[in-house]
Amino acid sequence: MKMTFRWYGEDDKITLEKIRQIPNMYSVVTAVYDVPVGEVWSEESIRRLKTVTEKSGLKMEVIESVPVHEDIKLGLPTRDKYIEAYKENIRRLGKAGVKCICYNFMPVFDWTRTQLDKVSFDGSTSLVYYADQLEKMDPLNGELSLPGWDSSYKKEDLRKLFDQYKSVDEEKLFENLKYFLEQIIPVAQQCDVKMAIHPDDPPWSIFGLPRIITNEKNIDRFLKLVDNPYNGLTFCVGSLGADPKNDIVSMVDKYSKMGRIHFMHIRNVKHVENGFEETAHDQKYGSMDIVGIVRALVKNGWDGYVRPDHGRMIWGETGKPGYGLYDRALGASYINGVWEAVELLS
Repeated sequence: MKMTFRWYGEDDKITLEKIRQIPNMYSVVTAVYDVPVGEVWSEESIRRLKTVTEKSGLKMEVIESVPVHEDIKLGLPTRDKYIEAYKENIRRLGKAGVKCICYNFMPVFDWTRTQLDKVSFDGSTSLVYYADQLEKMDPLNGELSLPGWDSSYKKEDLRKLFDQYKSVDEEKLFENLKYFLEQIIPVAQQCDVKMAIHPDDPPWSIFGLPRIITNEKNIDRFLKLVDNPYNGLTFCVGSLGADPKNDIVSMVDKYSKMGRIHFMHIRNVKHVENGFEETAHDQKYGSMDIVGIVRALVKNGWDGYVRPDHGRMIWGETGKPGYGLYDRALGASYINGVWEAVELLS
């Protein structure tokens, strides 16, 4: 297991020096953030990220993410130029020593929550998703701004996108994903870069838009689109675990045994009547069997990348919702401890 930590580049107030002090920390998970989606990252920007990271004593082996342009997801005639740019980014990142690229194929919006500061019993705040709150949201009024949403879209852009997606159902989205994978996976294999798709978060349709990386049946289908070990998963426990119907431990066991999990996001969520709440990583606070997940990975000799995922805001910390330092550091330490205990008892 290689412990990693999300770092948003040199503008991140959580510095590499602080991340380095978390026990067993191996690599950052980062990206080039100042390039529009669909364009090629400059080699200079990639080199700088690598240089400053390695100077701090950490590796830069995981990129999250190289975003997929909407024209690719929509299957528009313009998609080929964006796929060519994507392939070049894989080549440049592989040349820089990157071993894993996390990406997603969610239309328009990335991960979605309805509240960013729900106060918990202990005074901490966290991200939550409540269905009744979502029903009151209108993404087309130009007023919504949440993490995981591309704030560069203007109201007119969103209306156009929603109109375009009226002709894209789940089957069409699978078809467009297959076309994309057939182009990029051979390049990834040549560059020795594992491609790791992130599940849809949450794993169901949002605002009527199709979502397909949602459950075991669909993941099985995804892996067969291009049946290649370089076509794999970012297995996000909190994303897939938001749906109580997903048997997370069984799925982790199955896909790690297949060698198709390249990146693990481990966090906890608590199922509630109208949605879910993010909690401390510790097993007792949520609905996820964290120990069972780690046990499955250890049993199958899994040695991929893992990171603590969304954390609460604790001890008065402020910052990017879900991405404070303190609780994610506690999460990393918790995962380290569970992992060591499982290995010793195996």
